[in-house]
Amino acid sequence: MIRVPLPLSDPHALLPTLTRIAEALERLAPPALAKPDLGAADAFVWHPGPPARLDPVPRVSAVNITLLQGVERQKALVLENTLRFARGLPANNAMLWGARGMGKSSLVKAAHAQANAEAPGALALIEIQREDIRTLPELLNILRAGDRRCLVFCDDLSFEREDADYKALKSVLDGGIEGRPANVLFYATSNRRHLMARDMIENERSTAINPGEAIEEKVSLSDRFGLWIGFHNCDQDTFFAMVEGYAASFGLPATTDELRRAAVEWSVTRGARSGRVAWQFVQDMAGRLGVKTGA
Repeated sequence: MIRVPLPLSDPHALLPTLTRIAEALERLAPPALAKPDLGAADAFVWHPGPPARLDPVPRVSAVNITLLQGVERQKALVLENTLRFARGLPANNAMLWGARGMGKSSLVKAAHAQANAEAPGALALIEIQREDIRTLPELLNILRAGDRRCLVFCDDLSFEREDADYKALKSVLDGGIEGRPANVLFYATSNRRHLMARDMIENERSTAINPGEAIEEKVSLSDRFGLWIGFHNCDQDTFFAMVEGYAASFGLPATTDELRRAAVEWSVTRGARSGRVAWQFVQDMAGRLGVKTGA
C-alpha cells in the first residue's frame, strides 16, 4: 500500500476538513435525552426512541378501586403494597397473573389512582410496552436521577421461544451491582403463571446439557417478584356482584332481576364470565337505556 504523506507545511489547511468531519459525527450521534419533568403529569408512556422520551398522559383510563369485585384479597395486597411505596416505605415488585379479564391491569391503575388520592402527586405511573422490556435498564437509569417515586408497569408480559428479553427483566429484578433505584417499583401482569410459553420451556428441557438448570433459569423469573398474586375465573355469584356494582355506580334504571337475566344471556353469548365481560355488558346496557357512563 502506498502512503501519501500529508502536507505539514500548512497545518491550517486541514482545519476545514477536520471541522466538516466533526460536524458530521455530531449529526450522526443521537441527541442527549433531556431530563424528563416527572412533575408534568401523574402518568407517562415510555418510548425508547430514538430519541428516548417519556410522554405525559393527561388522563389515565382507570376505574375506581371500589368497583373491582371478586378480587378482594388481591386488591388488598396490591393496594397495601402500593400505598407503602407511595409513603416512602419498603415495598415489593409485583406480578399479577392468571385468568383473562379479571381486573389485573385495572387493579394496578386503580391502586395508583388511590395512592395519589391519599397523597396527591406522590406516585408517577410509567407504562412500558412488552416489546420495549429490553430497554428497561435504560429507563431505570433515567428515573434513578429523579426524586419522584415511580411505578413502572408492563401489561400482558410474557416471553416466547428464542426471546432473550427476559434477561433484561431478570437483571432489573435481581438488582445488579447498582441495585433497583429506591424510587422505582416494577409491576407486571400476565396470563401465564411463569411468563414462559410451555413449548419454550419444553424446548429448553430437550436441548440443554443440564435441562434442570436451563429450566430453572427461566421459570424462576417469576420468583424474583416479591408479590406473586393469582387471579382466577369467577363464579356466577361473583359475576352478578360485578354487574350490580357497575350498574349501581352508573345509576342504571333496572331491577336486580332484569340485570341478572340480561347479564346471564350476555355471558352465554360471550362464552365467559369475568370482570371485563361484566364491564362490557354494563356499557352495552347503559347505551340501550340512554345512560352516560363517561367511559
